Amino acid sequence: MADRQRKLMSEGVVTYAYILLYIALSSGQIFFNKWVLSSKEINFPYPLALTLLHMVFSSVLCFVLTKVLKIMKVEEGMTLDIYISSVIPIGAMFAMTLWLGNTAYLYISVSFAQMLKAIMPVAVFILGVAAGLEMMSCRMLLIMSVISFGVLVASYGEININWVGVIYQMGGVVGEALRLIFMEILVKRKGLKLNPISVMYYVSPCSALCLLVPWIFLEKPKMDEQLTWTFHPLVLTLNCICTFALNLSVFLVISHTSALTIRVAGVVKDWVVVLLSALLFADTKLTLINLCGYAIAIAGVAAYNSHKLKKEATRVSLDESQAASSIPLVSSSTSNA
Repeated sequence: MADRQRKLMSEGVVTYAYILLYIALSSGQIFFNKWVLSSKEINFPYPLALTLLHMVFSSVLCFVLTKVLKIMKVEEGMTLDIYISSVIPIGAMFAMTLWLGNTAYLYISVSFAQMLKAIMPVAVFILGVAAGLEMMSCRMLLIMSVISFGVLVASYGEININWVGVIYQMGGVVGEALRLIFMEILVKRKGLKLNPISVMYYVSPCSALCLLVPWIFLEKPKMDEQLTWTFHPLVLTLNCICTFALNLSVFLVISHTSALTIRVAGVVKDWVVVLLSALLFADTKLTLINLCGYAIAIAGVAAYNSHKLKKEATRVSLDESQAASSIPLVSSSTSNA
């Protein structure tokens, strides 16, 4: 009995360690990107190039881990048709999300960018309804209204609002919503289930190619104009490692806990980012209206997460009951024969 309690306690400690690691890496990566892009800090004002570096680094590292060292396994089942119809759109939307989201940091504060991200469930729901993956209901309309109202209040309370940054951030939100929709289509309609390493293995090279083309036309000429590119090899390498580690931490939390835990941890992370950014960056000025609006939006996000998880639990329960009812019963005559 004592051994069992010690085992449960040690498992609990490991689980909480993974959750804290995810919150630390996720928050830290946001601040790290802002620090690298900021003209007052590292001064690498090329969000497209930074995102491209992340994807190239992730592609190479995934290949080394799965095909060379064989430490991790890529799940089978990927076909050319699925790659073209699903993985390429997911990679393109992932590239768009990271590019536009990182670009927004050049114009708006980290805390305000995080507040605008709270509108994500609204974008996912609207696009989900359009794709036939979500059903319109009074409950969901109420939740979406609460989130939207909270984000509007938070935006109203922003002192130094920059609409260019807002447009970039909202573009990143739309890109992320589309990526989630394509992921759901990949899992539900095509029945392909991939672990995060497999997703990174397939998606990262595609995202890198999608970022390479706009980088050549939009940022490479600016970098060429400087004659010598402003590179900080050690800083950029650490930034790429942190991005990869963040993706792995998500896998560790989900594998040791549940989807609910990662959602709750995400909400905690959002508040940590908003509050810490006020201490770390001079361009962040939080107001009472900011915080009240964000609190309203987060309440709506919590209600949305709860609704989605209950719906998913119901679906899983129905699938299990259907599977159990489809198992043929062995008659006594057959068993005696």
